Amino acid sequence: MVKPKREEESVTPIDGYRVEREAESSTFAGDASSADPAPTGETSPASELLKLKAEKEELLQTLVRRQADFENFRKRTERDRHEEGRRGVERLILDLIPVMDAFDRALQGHDDPAYEEYRKGVTMIRKQLWDSISKHGVQRIEAAGKMFDPHMHQAIERLESEEYPDGFVVAVFQDGYLFHGRVLRPAIVRVAVHDGEGANSSTNEN
Repeated sequence: MVKPKREEESVTPIDGYRVEREAESSTFAGDASSADPAPTGETSPASELLKLKAEKEELLQTLVRRQADFENFRKRTERDRHEEGRRGVERLILDLIPVMDAFDRALQGHDDPAYEEYRKGVTMIRKQLWDSISKHGVQRIEAAGKMFDPHMHQAIERLESEEYPDGFVVAVFQDGYLFHGRVLRPAIVRVAVHDGEGANSSTNEN
């Protein structure tokens, strides 16, 4: 007896089941992509804003430093230019001081009344010269009748006398001059001193 051939069984997937499996696969793929996102190389707006603020602050600090450097440079240049101008005036005055000395010697050497007109002319010229240099900060050192000051006076003679205090300037041989408070030339003077015996006797009496 011949057995009838058995037809192959065919499995037809249920549409609902197939759809459910596909949904699960897509969900799994989505979870995997969210768990490990691929780097995109883009920064967030907040990070970009912080970077711009830092750059702005650095530029402001650089600008402040540059302005301070420029102000210091300007002041230093102005000071150097002023000092150079003063040194130029000082050199000119040093050249003119011997001319003042020559006028003084000319006036002291002609006391004869016949030279009165001459004296008036020389006196007027000397005054004009002195007015010109004194307005630039030149001053004559007051020495006659003052106590000796080694910073202002140069003693070339000593006069032993009890008539004057010890260290008293009794005569001026040559005037000294200051330029803006600094000694250009000390005054050449004679100074009164007390001899040793007088000083010892006065000490014993006390």
